[in-house]
Amino acid sequence: MKKIISRITVEVLGSPKDHVEKALQQVIKKLREDEKGIKVLKVEEFECKQMDNKLWNTFADIEFETFELKRVLDVCYDYMPSTIEILEPAGLEIDTNDIADVFNDFLTHLHKYSMVLKKLQTENIYMMKELEKIKEKK
Repeated sequence: MKKIISRITVEVLGSPKDHVEKALQQVIKKLREDEKGIKVLKVEEFECKQMDNKLWNTFADIEFETFELKRVLDVCYDYMPSTIEILEPAGLEIDTNDIADVFNDFLTHLHKYSMVLKKLQTENIYMMKELEKIKEKK
């Protein structure tokens, strides 16, 4: 497969300001140093600004290359960028086995998130019932 060059925008929101800035630096460092099969080509960081809700927000555009479409998807799962662009190649030929792997990985993540949501929903219903019992005793 040809190399795939992508650009993601990674955002960090929180407080205090220095924590937000450090968190973004950690994300960039992890992507550069820990991700096998990923080569960071360019990073453009933007100023950390305070939002109306008193939280701080900063972001970075990160350009990277890989030779596997699955690695692009892994970056999306692991870093949850707000946007992604595939810059190269303009036309992408994909082996059916590769695309099946990408979709199966996607489905695995969807099922995992669905289970987490169902668990939280069940716990919420249980806590609401327990809260009602406490109210009735008063």
